[in-house]
Amino acid sequence: MEIDLPALKPSDRYKILASLITPRPIAWVTTVDSLGRVNAAPFSFFNVFGSDPALVAFAPGNKEKARDGKPAIAKDTARNIRETREFVIHLVPFELADAMVATSASLPDGVDELSAAGLTTAPSLTVRPPRIAESPVALECTEHQTIEVGGNRLVVGIVQHVFARDGLLDPTNYRLDQKDWTPIGRMASPDWYCHTNELFEIERPD
Repeated sequence: MEIDLPALKPSDRYKILASLITPRPIAWVTTVDSLGRVNAAPFSFFNVFGSDPALVAFAPGNKEKARDGKPAIAKDTARNIRETREFVIHLVPFELADAMVATSASLPDGVDELSAAGLTTAPSLTVRPPRIAESPVALECTEHQTIEVGGNRLVVGIVQHVFARDGLLDPTNYRLDQKDWTPIGRMASPDWYCHTNELFEIERPD
């Protein structure tokens, strides 16, 4: 099967790419708006891209498509980052999968997705958005740059602080106890996810 991707409409390109490029880690992002109201939403176009500085990136799309020459309306997450330049990325363990998906619902501006999903917050140490208290991993980030290419928006952030649940990392060498950290991954759209608890190890050559 050969597919001329540029010839397809964007929604079909999304189906193909989001189905084949898997599994993807999920960035569960908290932000605050200019009034201090907390927003939470998950994004699976996400990864880490460097360590000097510690670089992450994710892609929040537009809430609505542009119509009649008017600009597209930005998702709450993208708008909040534009205003405050801060955000927190959480990784998602299996036990929080349902709550994570619940925060993807389109709620009115200012409605607290975390409370609606039965979640609580804890203060971050270096940024204004709080972290999700139930998540075992949180990355406190400042925006480095937001890049817009066509209808895509890529937020590039620098990680300023990491919260990790006690026992995940060895404090002497920062090695991960892999058997205790198996976050879920995103599979094909619209509703597929995967476990990461069936692991195997291959030693890399010297």
